Amino acid sequence: MSAEGGTKAIVAALLANTGIAITKFIAFFLSGASSMLAEAIHSVADTSNQVLLLVGKQRAKRQADAEHPFGYGRSRYVYAFVVAIILFSVGGVFAIYEGYEKVRHIQEHPDEPALDPAWWWLPLVVLVVAIVLESFSLATAVREARKHKGQESWVGYVRHAKAPEIPVVLLEDIAALAGLVFALIGVGLTIITGDGLYDAIGTFAIGALLVVVAAILGLEMGSLLVGEGATNRDLIAIRRAIETHPSIDRIIHLKTLYVGPEELMVGAKLAFPADRTLAQLSPEVDDIERAIREAVPAARIIYLEPDIWRPDAGTDPAPPTDAIVIRSVD
Repeated sequence: MSAEGGTKAIVAALLANTGIAITKFIAFFLSGASSMLAEAIHSVADTSNQVLLLVGKQRAKRQADAEHPFGYGRSRYVYAFVVAIILFSVGGVFAIYEGYEKVRHIQEHPDEPALDPAWWWLPLVVLVVAIVLESFSLATAVREARKHKGQESWVGYVRHAKAPEIPVVLLEDIAALAGLVFALIGVGLTIITGDGLYDAIGTFAIGALLVVVAAILGLEMGSLLVGEGATNRDLIAIRRAIETHPSIDRIIHLKTLYVGPEELMVGAKLAFPADRTLAQLSPEVDDIERAIREAVPAARIIYLEPDIWRPDAGTDPAPPTDAIVIRSVD
């Protein structure tokens, strides 16, 4: 994923969520709808998340140094993981708490109007406007994602993407649109029936939705933080680039690791004929490195160890050619 493309989706989401958050707070203060407060806090959390994603992208650009010899690319994973925590704690947990408080308030003041009679219509207007803005943000993220997901399904793209920004924005925008629909239904039923319990149920639904999305994001970003290898498609391409070289007997071991969203490390122990000299091996190893980089441009860090194959040493099994699961070969 290009940095420009990811930034475009983040900025679109940031601008949309900033405007939405302000209008939701105004609607809450005037109408008293708890689902509007939950949605306002949700938008604040999303706005903070987009700022964090931009900060993570900026910090990832720092040059490698003695303390971080492979650079700072994985900073993007760290900040994306923090996004999941914020979405869970600030967005999801607060919404559930606000729903509980709404139910308790209804029980203690059963005769109090569920919404301010003078402003009952305002939440509906704000929610409709917010749906339009969120749809714009989601459409931008979808356009950017289509450039990178290829033939993969949307679920597969979110699960397998190495650059975290667009998948995070996609999930946030989908959650935001679903939350707005929940709020619209809850507020609408409250206006029709006069029962504030529907507003509280909508608030609970928003909170539960955010907790689920935060859990999904946390799992995916946690996996990236721990360290994921090349996709099987790229792994097959790397193997082909190595094995088609005429000097190679076989691959003894092959390991891959993403040290950043756009930087793949490849380490391999390769079996060469026993009669090869160091002078002969050096240009052959260089040729294999070039072939790997041509096959998989993200393979920017390559370590190749020449060796002699011994039958008792074993070799790494090749991945199935139709596999799409992202994992390193163990």
